[in-house]
Amino acid sequence: MVEIKSEHLEDSVQSSPSVGVDNHEGSKYRLLYSKSKVYVNPTAYSRDNIPGFVALVKREAVNPSYLLAWLPETLLNEKGQTEWDKFVKIEERTTLDEEDDVVLIDMPFPRPETYAFSVALTSIYSLVIQPPSLSSWHGTIAINIINGTTLPTLHFHDDESRSFTLLQKAQVDPKHSSYPPPQSPNASNCKTGVTWGGEDLLTRLKTYAHIMRSNLQPTLFLIDPSREDIETHSTQIFSDDAVDDILAQSSSLNSPSPSSSSTSQARLALLQSFSQITRHAAHAAQQILSHPLAKPIIPHLPDPVRSLVNVNGDLEWGSWVEKGGVGEFESARVYLARWARIVAEEGERSRRREAQALPTSSSTELPAENSSLGVFELLHSTSNLPTPKSSRDPSNPIDEKAWKRWFNADGTPKVRIEEMRREIFRRGISPTGTLRKKIWPFLLGVYDWDVDERKRLELWEAKRKHYRDLKDQWWGVPEVFERQDVIEERHRIDVDCRRTDRTQPLFASSTPSIDASEDEKGMHMRYSTISPGLGDIGAQAPTNEHIERLATILLTYNFYETELGYVQGMSDLCAPVYVVTGADEELTFWCFVEIMNRMKQNFLRDQSGMKQQLSTLQQLICVMDPELYRHLEKTDSLNLFFCFRWILIAFKREFAFEDVLRLWEVLWTDYYSNAFVIFVALAVLESHRDVVMRYLVEFDEILKYCNELSMTIELDSTLSQAEVLFLSFAQVVADIDRRQAEESVAIPGDLRRRNVVANDKSPQAARPQSKQATFKTPVLSEEIRDLLKAGR
Repeated sequence: MVEIKSEHLEDSVQSSPSVGVDNHEGSKYRLLYSKSKVYVNPTAYSRDNIPGFVALVKREAVNPSYLLAWLPETLLNEKGQTEWDKFVKIEERTTLDEEDDVVLIDMPFPRPETYAFSVALTSIYSLVIQPPSLSSWHGTIAINIINGTTLPTLHFHDDESRSFTLLQKAQVDPKHSSYPPPQSPNASNCKTGVTWGGEDLLTRLKTYAHIMRSNLQPTLFLIDPSREDIETHSTQIFSDDAVDDILAQSSSLNSPSPSSSSTSQARLALLQSFSQITRHAAHAAQQILSHPLAKPIIPHLPDPVRSLVNVNGDLEWGSWVEKGGVGEFESARVYLARWARIVAEEGERSRRREAQALPTSSSTELPAENSSLGVFELLHSTSNLPTPKSSRDPSNPIDEKAWKRWFNADGTPKVRIEEMRREIFRRGISPTGTLRKKIWPFLLGVYDWDVDERKRLELWEAKRKHYRDLKDQWWGVPEVFERQDVIEERHRIDVDCRRTDRTQPLFASSTPSIDASEDEKGMHMRYSTISPGLGDIGAQAPTNEHIERLATILLTYNFYETELGYVQGMSDLCAPVYVVTGADEELTFWCFVEIMNRMKQNFLRDQSGMKQQLSTLQQLICVMDPELYRHLEKTDSLNLFFCFRWILIAFKREFAFEDVLRLWEVLWTDYYSNAFVIFVALAVLESHRDVVMRYLVEFDEILKYCNELSMTIELDSTLSQAEVLFLSFAQVVADIDRRQAEESVAIPGDLRRRNVVANDKSPQAARPQSKQATFKTPVLSEEIRDLLKAGR
């Protein structure tokens, strides 16, 4: 972080307007710009966020001044609908010409708790602008005043702001979108051509002030910088002494006595050339780095930059892209964390081998080690709660014989569906034969449980006919198949299907196969894919019959679920079902429909479903592991983006294919919870909590570490730990409810006990208190209580 020094501006501080709302009597305030749903976050918890309007205001006077203001919605509400409408009107106007609309407003006087402010642009020293990124849902702007104070950080919730959402609805078709929604010109603000609200505000500020972006810190923007500021923040990020030393060495090799003027010119030229090396100037960079003056520097450059030059003089752009990620520049802490994890895992494997080698008499003393949970403590030591045990027995999966014993001769079940789900949760399903193909439709609800075989087949035939009817809406119907929206959907599906689970035998073949036996409709097209031309085969993975059938299923789902359509990631959920059903198109489709009924919220365009689940996981971490919660809070990692992919596609890319099947059938039982995937995510985090807390202190480090867990997580111990976590959570909730009941009985009438928080819904309330402190019973939110709901 670049330190902002403003000693040279101290003389002007006394004359600058103070932070607060400027209320000169008789002054008229003209509203030039307004944007809604700009939040101030007084605490780390969303319940405390304060929505408001950011505005640019002109104070009419002999010497007019311009103010940057933020007003909470509550203050405007107090002024009445007329004042509110003025801000909305300016926000929604389509022209940027301030002379077109003269809207005069009253600047409301803020109360101390509202965080409102209005400050003259001349008193602002700099802005620190963070655009939306993977580590933050919303972009932010921090405002630094000349006197050294910093105003409350503004958080731009563009997904709620009227100025953005109205334009996006007109521009973006919600039915056809990738996930997560990309930031592109199509989703930008029409008025300024920008992609988020902070950039929109910055564009308007440039109309009334000179704004310079710092070369020392890309997120820092100086307002009306002084000459000294301009010189300081326009300097290239290179060490002058280092460059002088290198040039001196180079000069001594090429000319015995270089003149100081030539050295100075060469130095300046080299610095200017290096300032041009960017991601979008690869060829220029190669020429620069190939210059004789640059050769002494090349061995000292990072490998991604050094790869721009090779002995042949050709540009190795692919190498630069491959090596230019966080891998080459990652923190040493990530390496240490990875190393510590490997050592711990090897130690655990050695411990297991030793335990297995113990004599029989001693091995009977280790019944608790079969789940490989190790030492795992939650809140039980402080709340005197018993430690639950896992009930899982994956070494004894349900086989064909066990499955047949559950049914009578006519196909009616002998056991209740709850028992079936419990046994699958505990034991899993044998991978041999086609047993999963028989059980999964029951587990997902495609087949009815409490009917006989005749009725079951009758209902299934109706579903098969329904699928054919849906498919016939586009199959062999050129006017639909070649419709522009369908072509776009086909292309998205085709691209995803070509790269999904290509290691599976059904999808591994690269020889296309055309089935001409269906009917003459098959002569018009090959399923749902865009058949590659000769020039396109090298650009995409080759296709085959099963890839095309998978695409057929996904395109048909687009006609079944018209509101959602196809979203990237759905192929990851459908492909395993296609493999398990043995390429049964109709059965795969209806199993996929039921999977999507469970997971549809993950693929909503506004990401509201994913946000809610990550928020629930955040609260769960706070209740179950306050120490880990505080570490994530300290490292700005409470957004839990490193868990995003886990939950989005149910750990599809974190486990080997066979383990994914075993995990999914456990999740589908809903035996303990409809959202058991949240506890699986918590179990993975708990398994690595010590490494994360000891070594990783930045969000990017935690993100990289968690991404690299893919294909290294042991499934059975994770599921056992997730079960223990759920049972522990249920105990904690029951204990909280008991304490609340005791408090309500112990406090008669309207009397209140001191230090007891009755309605504190913040995650802090869920943290265990010391034994000396008065216990505060937390109030859990409904969304976290919903984790206890089981069955469907």
